[in-house]
Amino acid sequence: MSTPPIDLSRLRTVRLADRNSKVSVADFARPWEQGDPFSRFLESLPDILAARDLKEVADRIGTAQSEGRPVILAMGAHPIKVGLSPLIIRWMERGILSALAMNGAGIIHDAEVAMAGRTSEDVEAELEEGRFGMAEETAVVINRAAERSARESAGLGESVGRTVLEGGFPHSDLSLTAAGARLGIPVTVHVAIGTDIVHMHPSFRADYTGEASHKDFRIFCRVVSGLEGGVFLNLGSAVILPEVFLKALSLVRNLGYPVKRFTTVNMDFIRHYRPSVNVVQRPVRQGGKGFHLTGHHEIMFPLLCAAVAERLAHGKREP
Repeated sequence: MSTPPIDLSRLRTVRLADRNSKVSVADFARPWEQGDPFSRFLESLPDILAARDLKEVADRIGTAQSEGRPVILAMGAHPIKVGLSPLIIRWMERGILSALAMNGAGIIHDAEVAMAGRTSEDVEAELEEGRFGMAEETAVVINRAAERSARESAGLGESVGRTVLEGGFPHSDLSLTAAGARLGIPVTVHVAIGTDIVHMHPSFRADYTGEASHKDFRIFCRVVSGLEGGVFLNLGSAVILPEVFLKALSLVRNLGYPVKRFTTVNMDFIRHYRPSVNVVQRPVRQGGKGFHLTGHHEIMFPLLCAAVAERLAHGKREP
């Protein structure tokens, strides 16, 4: 044989008891019995990887709320389309959520839910005939709200919320923007011109929408300026909100606000580049901690909401 096998006789071994191990049976899951309360279910989860992170994020949100620190939720439109608005509104009503930020699609689905109780058209079917995005009422409500923002010096999110509240729509109780306007909680909208269906309509005014969205960016920066000790969650925005958050954070630090130690959480069903670096990694290099909670919104966010409710009801879990 031209190349002999290596000799293993001098291999140095260690005792298993002396080796560092990442997993212990103390961290294992425990069976959950039918009829047990949800608090027991949380306790039964393994104290390993994402299950541990879920419980720690719930603790951090609960601590921020109890200490009067901000909890900011930034989101794409998908959480609305998978039915999470009632849970987000509950957080707003209970004083857990300090501010809500969304992209331009968010106010479209939010307004359609309020007006019609349904949203999310069949893009493929409508695109073939050029009917995709042509809902008249949607464009009228959103674009008039942008005009209202110019008249009343309010941001786009607040203007949409007021419009929904005053519109007498049958499902306005499920509107995030209306909840913000009703409760006095900032709801900011960060629009990319050309990405939303209302931008195709003749009622669209780029000057009104751009000005209104920039007001919202400045409002968002005001909220971020007080984020020290708080929590920032990104729910399903792969590009827009992570970029907006990073710019807002740089701006407030430039102005001298001490925003260094806080918690960031990215929640999506896959891990994208920008949320990973702009939410979980870069913002907390000077302190704090970033988390990924990966999974479907319609499962993971209700789990987190329930875990936070248990945390607030029963106090922080024992380490």
